[in-house]
Amino acid sequence: MSIRESVIELRKKLDEIDPSVQIVAATKTRTIEEIRECMDTGLCLAAGENRVQELRDKFVPDFRWDFIGRLQTNKVKYVVGRAELIHSLDRIELAEAIDKEAKKRGVIQNVLIEINSGEEETKGGILLGQTEEFLEKVSVYDNLKVRGLMAVAPAFYSEDLLRKTFTAVYNEFSRIKNDEIEYLSMGMSGDCFIAAECGANIVRVGRAIFGERNYT
Repeated sequence: MSIRESVIELRKKLDEIDPSVQIVAATKTRTIEEIRECMDTGLCLAAGENRVQELRDKFVPDFRWDFIGRLQTNKVKYVVGRAELIHSLDRIELAEAIDKEAKKRGVIQNVLIEINSGEEETKGGILLGQTEEFLEKVSVYDNLKVRGLMAVAPAFYSEDLLRKTFTAVYNEFSRIKNDEIEYLSMGMSGDCFIAAECGANIVRVGRAIFGERNYT
């Protein structure tokens, strides 16, 4: 199955759950030719990069790019102005760095607050109970706009636990949702359909588009 065919098949399966769910193609290690084949379908919201260096090297203004990986403060300058949406805001010092760089460039940087849904020490993100306090703290930054939440569920979770985890994040998203806070980014290749069923409106899919494209 080609990349194009895989995107079409993914879109078809998501449409059966909720046609409003949008696809961010996770493009880590993929060539610009592969990414272009994917984006030329017109079925993906954005190409999503995990690594700053890859975003710098691959960036072309022909389509939208998001940044979906952990972001260090000293690399913010390479992401602001390239990424339409940063999915991984997880600490105040990063918010401050993004705001400073966005102000320098004269832009408003859209971000998602990353939720550590599994409360894993090895992962970034804030805890669900910290969302309101975190939102209040970052509201002082004029050149940063929070557009929603992002969550990565632990890979070893059972389907039942995945559903409970995604639903908990969805409930928090529903509580804070307003005209600006509209995106809930959850789910990757292995769990994107479960995430969509639990309320995600953005899924971040790489392997199912570019690699192992078997949904059964």
